[in-house]
Formats: sequence, structure tokens, C-alpha cells
Amino acid sequence: MSQSPTPFASAPASDLPPLSRQDRDSYDRMAVTMNLFHNNFRATWEVLYSACSSGKRPANMSIRQFLNTASEFCHHLHLHHSIEEQHIFPILAQRMPAFQRELELLTQHKHIHQGMDKMECYVDGCKAGKRELRMEELKAIMDSFRDVLWSHLDDEVAQLGADNMRKYWSLEEVKRLPI
Repeated sequence: MSQSPTPFASAPASDLPPLSRQDRDSYDRMAVTMNLFHNNFRATWEVLYSACSSGKRPANMSIRQFLNTASEFCHHLHLHHSIEEQHIFPILAQRMPAFQRELELLTQHKHIHQGMDKMECYVDGCKAGKRELRMEELKAIMDSFRDVLWSHLDDEVAQLGADNMRKYWSLEEVKRLPI
């Protein structure tokens, strides 16, 4: 999957007045920050997925390093989602439907975690010597949540974009939001 352009607006806010560059930057702050985190996940995914697709791990990575990279990907994404669900989404959900329980973004988290849990179990088994690393098997696991992960990385950033955020939050409020 290629990285899409930074989609910081979910829809034009044509009924709202134009924003100055500084105000747009303030409204976009969460989207920009979230996209930085998501770009790290995208880059790590690409390393892992490319190796699985080609059947060859990167030349500069031992099997142990490759498996550790896969473990760290899962661990960091779990942590990222936990922080979002406990500290960020509840605040945003007060006004923004996409962040409310059992709606799109949280449902995407659940689907991602179903695949990620399988990936983590598989990688842990390889690291413990209980199974041999087979790239095609790891790729199949990654394929099971690939589409929802990539959609989620884009959807979440779009929801946090200036044109969407200003529908729900004043400039002063958005400056006080976390991240």
C-alpha cells in the first residue's frame, strides 16, 4: 500500500468562514501529530509486508531482528490504540460521532486487534522456537487485517483534520485538546 497524501479534511466546511493559515494549523495540529505516528506504523508495516511478499527478509536484518520488529509493531500499535481509547477518543466522542463507542473508528480498532493478536501469537511462537518462520504464513495473517488497518490510519487522520474539527470545536477548545 502506498502512503496517501495527508487527508486532513473529511469534507469541505463551506458554510464556515475561511481560516487563516495559523488557525488552520491550530485545527490541524491533532491530524498532523496523528499522521506522524501513523507514518511510523506504515513504514514498519511496509518493511514487514515487503519481506513477507518477497519471501526474503531485509538484507540488514537477522531473523531475530525481523521477529523483534514484528513484535514491536504489534506492541506499539496496541499501546497507541490504548492511549487513544483511554485518553483521546472519550474527549473527542463528546461531540464527534466517529469517536463514539461501537462506531467506525473503535470498530476498526477491534478488527485490527483480531489480526494483530494472531500476528503476535505467530511471531511469539517463532521467537520461542515453537514454529519456524514462514513468510507466506505471516503474510496471510497480515492480509487478514491489512485493509482495515490502512483505512483506519487514513480515516482517523481525516476525522482530525481542520475542516472536520472546526465543525465540532472552537479554536480555543481545539488548542486545549490532547496531542
